[in-house]
Amino acid sequence: MTRYVAFLRGVSPMNAKMPELKRCFEDAGFTGVKTVLASGNVVFGARKASASALQRKAEAAMAKGLGRAFHTIVRSAEELQRMLEADPYADVRLPANAKRVVTFLREPHEARLSLPLEIDGARIVAMKGCDVFFYSAARINKLMKDAGFSRHTLTRVGKLYCVVAYP
Repeated sequence: MTRYVAFLRGVSPMNAKMPELKRCFEDAGFTGVKTVLASGNVVFGARKASASALQRKAEAAMAKGLGRAFHTIVRSAEELQRMLEADPYADVRLPANAKRVVTFLREPHEARLSLPLEIDGARIVAMKGCDVFFYSAARINKLMKDAGFSRHTLTRVGKLYCVVAYP
């Protein structure tokens, strides 16, 4: 079994109880399901499959069990570990107050950007597939809204902020 992490946008204790969310994933056939505090993020096991297939399966399970689905982005635990070990910030001089951020997208960003790109104190340092790496000393929520991602969820993992976003 491969371990995966599902990052869910917009989940809070007010709109989804973690035991119910866990049950949705279990009812969908996922194994070893654990919710991460009240973040709405879910760790689970499944046979190796594409991220899009797992996302669809998780969203269908939530729609059935909760009466609504949350925008879901899935990454394998191995993929996330490789991302952390690769450290896209290693060659960048970060300001002392900088927040390291990775934004997970469902599809690769199609625009060709000349990197690094700096906008209002935030600097995009790398784009790899469906992951955008940047740092910012500004408020991340404001920055995401200003960048056109009015729908996003922010979770802090150690020194890294993970954002699930879509326009």
